Amino acid sequence: MTLNALPRSSLIFVIPLLFIVGLPGNALASRIISVETLSAAGESVVGGTVIPYAEVTLTAQMPGRVEHLSGREGDAFERGQLLVALDSSALMARRQAALANLQRAEVSLRESQVQYSRELVAPQSRDIGRMPGMGMPSMFDNLFTRQFGQFAGYGDPTVDRHADLHARSAGVEQAMTQIAQARSQLEEIDAQLRDLRSIAPFDGVIMYKFIEVGDTVQAGQPLVVFAHTHFLRIRAEVPARLVPQLQIGQIMPARLDVGNTPVQARVSQIFPEASRERHTVTVKFDLPSNAPGGPGMYAEVIIPDPSSDARSQVLIPRTAIVPGGSLPRVLVVDQQGRSSLRAVRLGGERNDMYLVLSGLNPGDRIIDAPPPGATSGWMPPAR
Repeated sequence: MTLNALPRSSLIFVIPLLFIVGLPGNALASRIISVETLSAAGESVVGGTVIPYAEVTLTAQMPGRVEHLSGREGDAFERGQLLVALDSSALMARRQAALANLQRAEVSLRESQVQYSRELVAPQSRDIGRMPGMGMPSMFDNLFTRQFGQFAGYGDPTVDRHADLHARSAGVEQAMTQIAQARSQLEEIDAQLRDLRSIAPFDGVIMYKFIEVGDTVQAGQPLVVFAHTHFLRIRAEVPARLVPQLQIGQIMPARLDVGNTPVQARVSQIFPEASRERHTVTVKFDLPSNAPGGPGMYAEVIIPDPSSDARSQVLIPRTAIVPGGSLPRVLVVDQQGRSSLRAVRLGGERNDMYLVLSGLNPGDRIIDAPPPGATSGWMPPAR
C-alpha cells in the first residue's frame, strides 16, 4: 500500500529521510515529520477570563465592629452558614426595651377591654351617684330624681351611655395601636440584627476578605467576596461582527491557560448590548465540571469567522509536543538539519492532532515524540 492509499485521517506527510530511534520501555520512537495542513474556513481566537458560576460581594449593612469571621481565602462553606458577624450588644439592649414596651401595651389592652366590658354590663350612666339626688332612698331617686333632673337639663342618660361606650372603645383601640407600634419596633430591631450577620447565599468558597476580627466597618463597606466555583465560566469580549455566529447552547472549542488545555465550552449567555467604546459584546461560556484551573485565569475561545478568507491550518500530532515546560514547544528542523526549540500556540484538538494557531507554517519539519527535556540541537540518532 502506498502513502497515497492511506486514509486522510491517518495521513502524515513524511519526508524521504526518516530517522527512527528506539526509546526506553514502550515510548514512541522519535522521528522527523512534516506538519500536516488542512484547508478550513477562517477562525478567530478571542481572549477571555475564567470566572465563577456565581459571585457576590457581601457588604456591611450597618456600622459596627467585626466580632466573628468564619474563615479565610479558599475556605468552603455550605449555603446558610455564617460568614461574618458584627457586634450586636447595642441592638440587643434596644430589643429588650422594645419587649418591655410591648408588654406594657399588652397590659394596657387587657385593662381597656375590661373597662369596655364593664360599661356594656353596668353602664356608668345608670349610676345614681352621678345625679344630684334629694337625700332620699335610691328607689325614689330612680323614680323621680333622674326624670326631674333630665327635665331640668342635668343630662340625658342615653347620650351619656353612648359617650361612655365610645370612650371605652377608644381606649381599646389605642392599646391595640400601641401593641402594633411596639411589635413594629421589635421587627425593625430584629431586621437590623439579621443585617449584622452575613450568611452564605449558596455553596461556595471565600475568594477574598477585606476585614479582620476587631475591625470597625461602616455601612456599605465590603466584607468578603464569596463565589460558587464548582462550575466555571469564560467571560469574553467578542467582536460584534462575530456575535451572529453564536447561539445559546452552541459548543465552541476553547483553551485554558493550564498547559494550554483544550476544552469544550457551551455558549450560556450573550449580552444584549455591545460596548460603545470597544464595539464588543460580552459572552459567557460554560465550562465542563472537570475543567482544570480556577477563576481569574486566562482563556481563549475559537469562534468561526466567515469574514476572513479560507486558509491553511497547521496540524501536528499530540506526541510532537516536548514533554515538560509551562508552554507547549516543538523541535523544528531547518534546511541544514539543525533543530531549534520553538514555542507554539495550540488551538482545538482533532483526532489526536493539535491545531497550531501560531509558531509553525505549512511545510515546516518537526521532530515527533522527542524525549523529555529535549532542547535546541537535539536530533534523533541514526540507526
